[in-house]
Amino acid sequence: MNINFAMWRKASWQLIKMDDKKEWDALDVVSKWLIATRSAVTLVTVYSCVIAGILAARDGHFSWLPFLIVTFGLFIAHGTNNILNDYTDFTRGVDNDNYFRTQYGVHPLVQKFWDTSTSLRWFTVSGALATLAGVYALFYTNFSATTIGLFAFGAVVLLAYTYPFKYWGLGEFAIFLIWGPIMIAGVYFVLTDLWNWNVVIAGIPFGLSVASINIAKHIDKHDDDKAKGVGTFPVRVGQAAARRVDQAAIALIYVVIAYLVFVPRYFTPAMLIVFLAYKEALMVLKVLNNPRPAQPPEGWPVWPVWFSGFAFQHNRRFGGFLILGLIVDALLRTFLPQFWPGLF
Repeated sequence: MNINFAMWRKASWQLIKMDDKKEWDALDVVSKWLIATRSAVTLVTVYSCVIAGILAARDGHFSWLPFLIVTFGLFIAHGTNNILNDYTDFTRGVDNDNYFRTQYGVHPLVQKFWDTSTSLRWFTVSGALATLAGVYALFYTNFSATTIGLFAFGAVVLLAYTYPFKYWGLGEFAIFLIWGPIMIAGVYFVLTDLWNWNVVIAGIPFGLSVASINIAKHIDKHDDDKAKGVGTFPVRVGQAAARRVDQAAIALIYVVIAYLVFVPRYFTPAMLIVFLAYKEALMVLKVLNNPRPAQPPEGWPVWPVWFSGFAFQHNRRFGGFLILGLIVDALLRTFLPQFWPGLF
């Protein structure tokens, strides 16, 4: 078994579809983990941590070691959640019968690439690594009550997202909280020992962009989820209402950014660079105006993914501009604070 660095890069950037067990068995451990945990999606965790790290550095509180350990731990925790998600849905019978989840990426349990015991072992090892990073954060912050609360909240969401939160229609909101204000403000707190409500607000846009993918995915799989008794938000409120909520979430991303620039002036106008993602934003808003097509358009490469494909592309584009804007904003704040009066 050779280390396949090319697969590491590929699996970190796009979902992998693989049907040959021999091909799977030939992969190295890291490649298997990246594919099984859908790391192209879990990369959003790294984005959230980078956002928090830049904000902390901008405010004069940054250290590489805690940043790298916490980022690694949260990335592993996200992957651990996906392993548990697949295990829970498989053992409950949800992922059987060519269910939506099995059509767009590797599902090791359904495809018999590994058994439930192996899945649990991977969950245990990944969970242990994520927990160790969390324990480090606890020691680093001297067991602050805030860190303990964030640790506990994250653990509850990790264990309860697939069941029961997703079945109660709360999974999408939990994802917004975790990958937005909670994770970004939480990593910022670990690095700075400060709880900053402007950072909480600054975490809202990226959290909304991540939640928009999840809502879009659950609209895509509405019929499958409804038939299986999985009560996601779109199943609870209906596809039409869910599409409107997703549109509102995407629009609110840019409203919050503008608010942070022009009202508290927490950001300089450099952050308005995120509006360069307007093409992807408008495309998502446009496709959400209409129900999902019954059949894939000619040449569409990732069916049954539809709305979530557009939302994913917007998230990547917006996230890239957001990080670029934060870097420029931090440089302006550091070297030209007079550029935007009112910065604090």
